[in-house]
Amino acid sequence: MTKIIVELCQNHTGDRKILAEMVKAASENGADYVKIQSIFSEDLTKRDRFENGQIGDGGKTLVIKRPYQSEYDRLSKLDLGLDEHLFFIEECRRHGVTPMTTIFAKRRIAEIAKLPWPERVVKVASYDCGSLSMLKELARHFDHIIVSTGASHESEIEQAAESLKQSGKKFTMLHCVTSYPNTLEMANLKRMEHLRKFSPETGWSDHTLVERDGLIAAKVAIYLGADYIERHFTVLAKDKTKDGPVSITPKMLKELSDFRKLSKSDQRKIIDRECPNWQILLGQERRVLTDTELLNRDYYRGRFASDYGGRIVYNWE
Repeated sequence: MTKIIVELCQNHTGDRKILAEMVKAASENGADYVKIQSIFSEDLTKRDRFENGQIGDGGKTLVIKRPYQSEYDRLSKLDLGLDEHLFFIEECRRHGVTPMTTIFAKRRIAEIAKLPWPERVVKVASYDCGSLSMLKELARHFDHIIVSTGASHESEIEQAAESLKQSGKKFTMLHCVTSYPNTLEMANLKRMEHLRKFSPETGWSDHTLVERDGLIAAKVAIYLGADYIERHFTVLAKDKTKDGPVSITPKMLKELSDFRKLSKSDQRKIIDRECPNWQILLGQERRVLTDTELLNRDYYRGRFASDYGGRIVYNWE
């Protein structure tokens, strides 16, 4: 049966009380894994070209504008230190769900790995699918590596899979579209089957717009045989956090969890009723990255790095 990962992202707003409420709600409504992001604002890198961005002819964005100071100020209010990580792990234990995290800077791997994770499973963000040095380090410390492959070139996916095979560790590759939000037409869920050429398990990390598209993309992915579904999750109003518009509620999580338990024929009936043209989600097994994904890749790949005594090292180095 499909396993569900709920991504808390920064929807906890840095508040332990909200973090605990999110874990409890996730557990009560069917999550298998609850995931935080091990983001440390001090690992944010300043890159001059993103201070002002760049606009080309016809108003086309060539480089995203994301000034360092405003991003640092935002992230610094959301940091989860090691004490908060321990608190999160204990809350997950109390509520019977499996905690996991995504690590964003290579130098953090060892200290995060030392924490008492009940399962040694870790998630890799899309922009680090091609960071082979980081993947090798993660494989030294964890037993199951789940890799998102959005905004990754085909050669990077193949190399990542080969590296993880050589490590001897269990791994899973998730298809996703790194456009926030992405449309149903952009989903290309056939790529899950393509990823099975490289990975023993596959799935779908869903960034569709909740208000517009509901759960249909995740439901179709389950119907198609996804081993894992990942969705952002919130207990707050959608306008209270940056990721609110692509985050499902506890009620929606319960609906998704119930859906995965149905027979294929019953799943199909629901899909046909809710989205008669659901085949638009299938798309292509192989696809070209959109302009938006390439812009996001340009900014987010290298957004965080490791400072070794003044020497900045990116995750792929």
